[in-house]
Amino acid sequence: MDRTETLLTAPAEPEPPTAARPDEHSPPTRRSPAWARAALAILLLATGLLYLWGLGASGWANSFYAAAVQAGSVSWKAFLYGSSDAANSITVDKTPASLWLMALSVRVFGLNSWAMLVPQALCGVASVGVLYATVKRWYGPAAGLIAGAVLAVTPVATLMFRFNNPDALLVLLLVAGAYATVRALETASTRWIVLVGVLVGFGFLTKMLQAFLVVPVFAGVYLLAAPTGLWRRVRQLLLAGLAVVVSAGWWVALVELVPASARPYIGGSQGNSILELTLGYNGLGRITGEEVGSVGGGGARPGGGGGPFSGQNGVLRMFGGEIGGQVSWLLPAALILLVVGLLLAGRAARTDRTRAGLLLWGGWLLVTGLIFSFMSGIFHAYYTVALAPAIGALVGIGVTLLWGHRRLLPASGSAEAAGTRWRRWRPLAATATLAGTLAVTVWWAWVLLGRSPDWHPWLRTAVLVAGLVGAVLLLLVTRLPRRLVPVVLGLGAAAALAGPVAYAVQTTATPHTGSIPSAGPFVAGGFGRGGFPGGRPPGGMELPAGGQLPGGGQFPGGGPNGGGQFPGGLPGGGQFPGGGQNGGGQNGGQMPGFPGGGRTGGPGATGGQGRPAGGGMGGLLDAREPSAALRELLEHDSADYTWVAATIGSNNASGYQLATGEPVMPIGGFNGSDPSPTLGQFQRYVRDGKIHYFVGGGGFRANGGSSASQEIAAWVAETFTAQTVDGVTLYDLSAGTEAS
Repeated sequence: MDRTETLLTAPAEPEPPTAARPDEHSPPTRRSPAWARAALAILLLATGLLYLWGLGASGWANSFYAAAVQAGSVSWKAFLYGSSDAANSITVDKTPASLWLMALSVRVFGLNSWAMLVPQALCGVASVGVLYATVKRWYGPAAGLIAGAVLAVTPVATLMFRFNNPDALLVLLLVAGAYATVRALETASTRWIVLVGVLVGFGFLTKMLQAFLVVPVFAGVYLLAAPTGLWRRVRQLLLAGLAVVVSAGWWVALVELVPASARPYIGGSQGNSILELTLGYNGLGRITGEEVGSVGGGGARPGGGGGPFSGQNGVLRMFGGEIGGQVSWLLPAALILLVVGLLLAGRAARTDRTRAGLLLWGGWLLVTGLIFSFMSGIFHAYYTVALAPAIGALVGIGVTLLWGHRRLLPASGSAEAAGTRWRRWRPLAATATLAGTLAVTVWWAWVLLGRSPDWHPWLRTAVLVAGLVGAVLLLLVTRLPRRLVPVVLGLGAAAALAGPVAYAVQTTATPHTGSIPSAGPFVAGGFGRGGFPGGRPPGGMELPAGGQLPGGGQFPGGGPNGGGQFPGGLPGGGQFPGGGQNGGGQNGGQMPGFPGGGRTGGPGATGGQGRPAGGGMGGLLDAREPSAALRELLEHDSADYTWVAATIGSNNASGYQLATGEPVMPIGGFNGSDPSPTLGQFQRYVRDGKIHYFVGGGGFRANGGSSASQEIAAWVAETFTAQTVDGVTLYDLSAGTEAS
């Protein structure tokens, strides 16, 4: 056996006897060989460089979460609840664990983009390291290195580990949960399986029910393969379930038991309830599309669910235009290797590790991937980062298993050895499967690269040619000189990873902002079929009033200005300028569907990013930097007010808050559809002199929800005098507190 074969097939630890008692035959601790330690160090350093290089270029990234980080860095109450503002008017629409890491970093290093984003990047490096340790433990260091490398260069992983959405911490916690599951499976350890529950519970505190998608997989694999009796396995899983409840439930209980008057409103809910948010807007609503108060969703739409920000649902969603380039480069390979690996495991013992590991990672991939594919509610391409660890693990495990079977013949005298046909064809079947998997992988990369035809077109041809040559050489690998085997393997790996590596590097070099970022270069097409890198259209193309399109694509049914409509039209019957659903006419059209009551037309009315007039600078999906004059006005006498301003929508408010460092009330939460505050509450705040200014514009109400923000905007416009500062409409609420 040559050195290359040894490196690919040598397991990290021996298999324990399947008949062993639960706490016996624990795998001995064994240091990795020197080459593996050096390779791991290179992998982690390269990953750190990829994730940390130019990290501050994206500014505040997702200003919705950045504002909450700023609030948590100056107020421990805002830190605990995940409030959007330091005065604690309303929370973000997620649980706050990821905000805690970023807010602590900002408390130490000060408020800046780097301090906010560096915990995210470190979560990415840690995820790669933990995935390596998990896969290496049963399948050897080569498998672990392949798995870690695939995760590191998956484009959506590069994006999310450089961004301030909750997904970075979620991935780390779930990969750590898989590691704890592997450790629990080795000796039926109660301690390790309870730790799995704790990690999943903190995953809930990071991104709510998405963390629970792996629970049936972790529990099912443990119930099947743990080396102990059935009832002990059941009791241990019950303890793990209790650990989930305790580690996640303390925060839920705190929020539900504290009087509403003593805490911020729960953003994303219509009834100020974290349980409603968990089970509704962020729970079953994502499956059914019935997300009250959301922009999008709507599983009852003709042609399928998904909503205008989600793309078409169905079995091929993960391979679609925008989504495919985020995560699916090695998805076909992972599925092929999963099936082949399970076939190789055959009728192994119940506790067989090869099968248990494949079921663990394959179950993660299939359960999460199918739910993402068929959910009818809001779905964004960056959610698919949750698939990247499973894809990496399956590729690492599958490649090393097949390489090991390339020369691995049945033992003399075994039942398998009795079949001379199997002895003859088994090595060829293994190499043919590897070659075929590589060919499918480079063909799929060729398809994905073809969706951005003007972006380095030579790469598409180079990947296909190199991959097909590598596949042919793999078929002949048993006849090649041993010194050429590493060259063949290197060529195949380079061809398979060239596409995602190129996308990942492009993602690192491109600033990304907004609520719905997208990795990689521009991909032509609409929602679910295309994307704007960094949330921006190419060539400076402007979009209709009301804010840029999220992460890319077109309005459903057409181009940015070309005739497509939002399903059901704009909320409240509002129109884009000129009367058309997507614009195309003259300015001056009212937009009553925007809670801020924005109006287009006039000097400075529509800004450089297509913001609605009537003075909003932000909008549904992003914030804007206010001018120096506006910032100075908001900061004047700021200590005399609880909120220096109030405006509709969290992203609209975030730009002012991040620029001034002062609390700004986001009326109605993310898109202005939450009943926080009500008109009566807002009037009391004004009467008590707690709010200085009301800023017009912002918000976008759809799919039901409260009309409180519209009522507040109408009352302010009727009661106070408007003024315009650099194209932004303001109302000085302190000038008319008696009228309120």
